[in-house]
Amino acid sequence: MPGYLPLVLVAVLFGCGFGAMNVALNAHAIALEATLSFLGLGLPITEPSLGLLIANGYQYLLSGKYWISFFPGVALLLTIVSINLVADQLRDVLNPRFQQ
Repeated sequence: MPGYLPLVLVAVLFGCGFGAMNVALNAHAIALEATLSFLGLGLPITEPSLGLLIANGYQYLLSGKYWISFFPGVALLLTIVSINLVADQLRDVLNPRFQQ
């Protein structure tokens, strides 16, 4: 019975949307939403979005007010990288074949 616990845990997590692949897809969705919002094709301007924050500061990049776009860009980068790192760790921990 103890040998089945990792398999059941993986099945439950993948079924609930918390698996490594689903977490990685969330990072792609965040990047896609930010890209579309930056281009003006995403969320309306009344909704908060990192892509809109970057787009609003884009015109000020060369005027010395780079921080208007820089900090939302860093936040977006850190969010995507951290989600991908969590997905990699979940895959390594929850993959029963990876255990040695």
